[in-house]
Amino acid sequence: QVQLVESGGGLVQPGGSLRLSCAATGSIVSIDDMGWYRQVPGKTRELVATITRSGSTTYADSVKGRFTISRDNAKNTVYLQMNSLKPEDTAVYYCNAVLIRSGSYRWDNYWGQGTQVTVSS
Repeated sequence: QVQLVESGGGLVQPGGSLRLSCAATGSIVSIDDMGWYRQVPGKTRELVATITRSGSTTYADSVKGRFTISRDNAKNTVYLQMNSLKPEDTAVYYCNAVLIRSGSYRWDNYWGQGTQVTVSS
């Protein structure tokens, strides 16, 4: 069974920093793109950042220059370093991975359970 296990959320003051981690566990053959999305109540889930296996990245305009996505392929883990946090960054952050699990021959989309990030003074 494949799971994405997130950690690192919490409460931080405006201007502060947080680092999110997401580890893909289970019988995994290969992982392609990984990424972070966020969602606030009443709104659709939005892309924050993605990273390919080779390290190419994309970012939402709202987080460019403040957030950095990275990954450790040996650990099947993706990170999101969030600096200069703003109240509007408050959301539940979800990890995403496109991967092939053992016994399968197709790429499937997996999601983490979500971690709350609250930016408030």
